Amino acid sequence: MAKLLIHIHSGPELKNKLTLGLLVAKTGVAEGHNVKLFLAADAVHALNCRAEGEIVGHGTGDANLHLQALAAANVQIMVSGMSAKVRGYDNSLLSGYNASFAMPDKLISHALDADTVLCY
Repeated sequence: MAKLLIHIHSGPELKNKLTLGLLVAKTGVAEGHNVKLFLAADAVHALNCRAEGEIVGHGTGDANLHLQALAAANVQIMVSGMSAKVRGYDNSLLSGYNASFAMPDKLISHALDADTVLCY
């Protein structure tokens, strides 16, 4: 089992990159890997996607369905606290997920610990 860190910094305006990153994270979990997700910059908006069909990529799926699967698998989701704050989010953004706010030092620490880091 590999340790994967998926770092997504693309937001809803780049829905294919955002949903591809979430799909890869979901696929990693399904294959039995230890997956951690770090959302930064505009990717923090993904956790505000609370309904199916809001963010759908071309061939990469639905962000909400991917996030539900990651939540069901209890995947650790780290959310850039600085990115969230500047975009007007508070702790309610984390509701329903195994999510917490994190600073860049956590991204570096988890990247150094991972076998593979994938960025979208």
